Amino acid sequence: MQVDFYQLSRDPVEQVLPAIASRILDLGERLLVVADDAGRLARISEGLWAGSPESFLAHGRAGEGRDAVQPVLLASDCHAANGARHIAIADGIWREEALSFDRAFYFFDHDTIEGARASWRALAKREGVTPRFWRQEGRKWVQGP
Repeated sequence: MQVDFYQLSRDPVEQVLPAIASRILDLGERLLVVADDAGRLARISEGLWAGSPESFLAHGRAGEGRDAVQPVLLASDCHAANGARHIAIADGIWREEALSFDRAFYFFDHDTIEGARASWRALAKREGVTPRFWRQEGRKWVQGP
């Protein structure tokens, strides 16, 4: 199981997540996006809609109907009603349930960096878990040590 840690230092998650979601959908897969804050989920939803018509990212909010058919489902918990095998943790709060997915994207910022460090240390010791770290350098993402 791979866990990609993304340190948000330049752009907020609602600007970064659409590129990840697009790559997942291009693979024919589905994505579950988790955040405990309704406002953050609303901003992520706006970010997913904000692209050009060619980059349209269909998505829905959990509990608003048709959860099972959503390519990208926004939720406050790790229940993948859309059958997603990829999860994006968008609020910097690690959830152990993410380990039941094939791949996790863990976004954190300055306010949640201590929790991310603790999660990195714990996950690095787990059998079958491969953590990778990504940081922003200008407009690019660079894999760290």
